Amino acid sequence: MTVVGPFGLSVRDQALETDVQAGLAAVEAGLLEATKSEVPFITDAAQHLVRAGGKRFRPLLVMLASRFGDPYAPGIVPSAVVVELTHLATLYHDDVMDEADVRRGVASANTRWGNSVAVLTGDFLFARASHILADLGPEAVRIQAEAFERLVTGQILETAGPRDGRDPVEHYLDVIAGKTGSLIAVSGRFGALMSGADESVVDILTQYGERLGTAFQLADDVLDIASDSHESGKTPGTDLREGIPTLPVLRLRETAARDGNPDDLELVRLLDGDLTDDAVHADVLARLRVHPALEQARRDTIRYAQDARATLAPLPECFAKSALEELCDAVVHRAG
Repeated sequence: MTVVGPFGLSVRDQALETDVQAGLAAVEAGLLEATKSEVPFITDAAQHLVRAGGKRFRPLLVMLASRFGDPYAPGIVPSAVVVELTHLATLYHDDVMDEADVRRGVASANTRWGNSVAVLTGDFLFARASHILADLGPEAVRIQAEAFERLVTGQILETAGPRDGRDPVEHYLDVIAGKTGSLIAVSGRFGALMSGADESVVDILTQYGERLGTAFQLADDVLDIASDSHESGKTPGTDLREGIPTLPVLRLRETAARDGNPDDLELVRLLDGDLTDDAVHADVLARLRVHPALEQARRDTIRYAQDARATLAPLPECFAKSALEELCDAVVHRAG
């Protein structure tokens, strides 16, 4: 039994383990090949985040979803490369928008080469993903285009904020369904579709990916408040300091507006103030860790993970289904 992929997923079948490892190795080789350019500088920039590593969550999902058809079909690995290239491209762009200094333990591309190079490198990765997609057929191109539209729409909605009268929590859930859920849904869809699985199976794994992707992001929101740096891989309260409206904060604002509790209103005031002061930041973080809003965010996360797990119910019992269920359980574990 070997641990593969994110969260320390344990694959309990030797044949599945071998195939998943081989598939992920092929994806890694495909990523390096797809990011090569005749211009050495472009190769360096395009391979910067590939070589920095990562969970390869999306390719793993493609591999597991392919087990419900022919897992050796020729489109499996290329489609996994496409979703990971697309994900990597969004990271280059996100780091420019967020003015991030570090990504995956290395200097972000915008820090190393500047914003223009980072944005253009992201565009280069999108172009390479499109080139691979063209060989997978018009249906694959259409699926990816729709997902990319949702992804960009989610980013725009996040930047614009909720319109007047819109529930901020509902708005936020729409944002992460687009930014995170859409591409993870495509991972499940591509794996099943390229393997020739039945249409009903393709639909199930698409819905599963969407819900799991949302749960995964919500778990990150909880971890930003509740974890230590060793557990989360980043400094606790990073999103707080940067003013990113994560779910625990939105739940706090919701409670404060509804109940008018003076302590809650004071905490909201601090959140709206200057959190660059370490003492103020630490105080806000400590208060949020014991606030019922954090537990509400945990329940929201668990609900999405349980919904994703329930989506799998019609699928036949097999080791791949068990692995997909374990991914849901791992998200619940991360959220506490």
